[in-house]
Amino acid sequence: MRSFVHYIPIVTSVFAIWFGFVLVQRYRARGGLHHLWWAIGVFAYAAGTITESLTTLIGWHEPLFRAWYISGALLGGFPLAQGTVYLLFSRKTADRLTVIVLSVVAVAATCVLLTPIDMSQVEPYRLSGRVMEWQWVRAFSPFINLYAVIFLIGGAIYSALKFRKIPEMRSRTIGNWFIAIGAILPGIGGTATRMGHVEVLYVTELVGIILIYIGFRFATTTAPVAATAPKPRLGQDTTPLSVDAP
Repeated sequence: MRSFVHYIPIVTSVFAIWFGFVLVQRYRARGGLHHLWWAIGVFAYAAGTITESLTTLIGWHEPLFRAWYISGALLGGFPLAQGTVYLLFSRKTADRLTVIVLSVVAVAATCVLLTPIDMSQVEPYRLSGRVMEWQWVRAFSPFINLYAVIFLIGGAIYSALKFRKIPEMRSRTIGNWFIAIGAILPGIGGTATRMGHVEVLYVTELVGIILIYIGFRFATTTAPVAATAPKPRLGQDTTPLSVDAP
């Protein structure tokens, strides 16, 4: 049975799509593969919540479920994390990591598309990975999510700690903490989904993307790094989602 919580992904989808276009504009204005990957990440985030929205509006459908699992469990955090990888590491290292993780995602997505569905586990307006007969497929998502934790959340915390003692960087410190917390929340929701509480995911997705956006805005209020400066590497002053922001 549907409740008001099941309609939250509609709001999340609209917000995430708008945020994605904000990042696209940033990429067009400044370039940088990290901006492009962040935009892709937010649009992937939106794709997942769109499938949730459609499930609420028209009910459970197999194509929607498979699209939801791929866009959410497999692509929910990876592109955002990859943006941070391109920001912190050399292009060569980032490219290699892209190939490795994308290969894992491709294999996992293929398995999601091929797994039979246990219709006895299907609920009319709720999405859950329990409907897959090949339950071992769900083992891919922890690996991909760990990658996102290390680079997306870890990158934000790294920057927050690095800037914390610099008074003029206070807004960036605050921004990165918002980004870190916002990135953690959908992971908490994903864990709740594995326990059968998908409604928790709907709430954490909305709050999470809003916090990431707030963090992005905070972090873009100062710019010690000029737009023409070389791309920073690990060990230099960096700010996920905003290293060269005005």
